[in-house]
Amino acid sequence: MTDLEKKVPAATPVETWHDKHVKASTIGERIADGTANLMGSWHFIIGQTLFVILWMTLNCIGFINHWDIYPFILLNLIFSTQAAYAAPIIMMAQNRQNDRDRYQAKEDYFTNVQAKKEIEELQKALARIEDDKLDKIMKMLEDRAK
Repeated sequence: MTDLEKKVPAATPVETWHDKHVKASTIGERIADGTANLMGSWHFIIGQTLFVILWMTLNCIGFINHWDIYPFILLNLIFSTQAAYAAPIIMMAQNRQNDRDRYQAKEDYFTNVQAKKEIEELQKALARIEDDKLDKIMKMLEDRAK
């Protein structure tokens, strides 16, 4: 059984840096992340494309009395408004991703420092064992030479 297994029993769930970061996020941050994930998906692109096709088709054939005649000024206004809100939300999500990356890098650094210390301790222990073995061999040789 390793030292890590002794410190953290198998039944104990280990909380990762990502779990801690998610717990620390506010409602607004989670909304920004969700919105950015949605807007960066094929579902959004396909849905928006279908919406535009439906809008233009209904306006061109006059099925509902041309509420937005060509060149579709109302549709352009909707897209402008969407872009005006989408850009800052996406930037907030990118800032949060940068925060996550910095936090992960910091956690990785501390893990690496801890691993380095453990490796150095192991090297010292191995060197002591080697020295002890060499001392014993030297003593055995000296005893044999007498």
